[in-house]
Amino acid sequence: MELPEAVRSRLVSLVAASLGDVTPLPAALRQVAGFAPARRAKLGAAAIIAELERDEQLRTRVAVQVRARASAEDGDVAVLAWLERGEGWEAEVQDAVRRHAERTPQRAPDTQLEQRLRARADEAEQALRDQRRAHKEALEALKAEVATLRRTLGETRTKERGARAEAEEARSRAEDTAARLERELRQVRGQLAKLEDQAGEQRRQTRTTRDEVTVRTRLLLETLSDAAAGLRRELALPAVTGSPGDRIEAELAEEGTREPTSTASLDPGSPALLEQYLALPRPRLLVDGYNVTKTTWPTLSLEAQRTRLLTHLGALVARTGAETTVVFDAAESEARPVVSSPRGVKVLFSPAGVIADDLLRELVGAEPSGRVVVVVTDDRELGRDVRDSGARVVAPGALVRAT
Repeated sequence: MELPEAVRSRLVSLVAASLGDVTPLPAALRQVAGFAPARRAKLGAAAIIAELERDEQLRTRVAVQVRARASAEDGDVAVLAWLERGEGWEAEVQDAVRRHAERTPQRAPDTQLEQRLRARADEAEQALRDQRRAHKEALEALKAEVATLRRTLGETRTKERGARAEAEEARSRAEDTAARLERELRQVRGQLAKLEDQAGEQRRQTRTTRDEVTVRTRLLLETLSDAAAGLRRELALPAVTGSPGDRIEAELAEEGTREPTSTASLDPGSPALLEQYLALPRPRLLVDGYNVTKTTWPTLSLEAQRTRLLTHLGALVARTGAETTVVFDAAESEARPVVSSPRGVKVLFSPAGVIADDLLRELVGAEPSGRVVVVVTDDRELGRDVRDSGARVVAPGALVRAT
């Protein structure tokens, strides 16, 4: 039986509202049941009607839920009759539809409404034509753009093929170059191996020659040494002890009494030159005492300065074995401070009226020409004089840093 549109709409509305309470549901309505009731009626109307027409058991379960929600209106009566389908249900549906139609007043045709609807239809048609025209223009533009892109793509592919050909050619040239360089490298390695063999042979010959020269030189040195020893024995020469300045140092060491004094300082210097001098054979080291201490440790007392300097010198002499003398200036004092000199270090105080610089000049002048004499001082005039006498001069900082 074909349901009128009003009854059909009411049927879909009531079933959609009740669908969530109906179990079980066929597969076609499970997804529809997950929607809200309004969306069920809007989106699932066809599926609802089709399943109700097909499945009698479903129609019975739905009728139970719809009866709980239906009213006494003719439309709801027709819906229940269609669902339950009792005896004479078709006539009952037709009567309910007829009663509903009789109770619904017939509306007179509304001319103005019809005109407005027609105007809206014309506007919609015009808008549709405008939209179609705009779509056509956009389509033409897209076609032109596609043509341009195709042309660009073709040019790009042509360039790519050219680039690939160039790359292949470059790769071929590179492989040829690499093969040529590999051949040259093998040749160079062969030549290098030959040169290394020749160099090894030359080194062996040189080593043999050097060994022969070393043997001859050593034999000559031993001969000279034996000759010198024999000459010393024939001439009965005594062993050399002391130095030419020993007499002057001994006389100065006996003068005056010893008592402490006060303060001074010195900036550090490079020890490289001093180390080089003291590495020479039998060096003689002379130290301008207060010139070193008063510029290196200015905040200490003179006694502390002397102790600090002698400590440094003791370590230096123990390491180098240099013959060392420290001269302190005592020209303006009859008293001599007490000092404890380390092994290998001689300590002198200049006599009254004689400055340490003059004593140092005298000690340098007493040394034989050619002996290594090193004077540690920062005094320019003293340094110039001892250089003229053949001595070597280093700054006080070199002495302090070397120890």
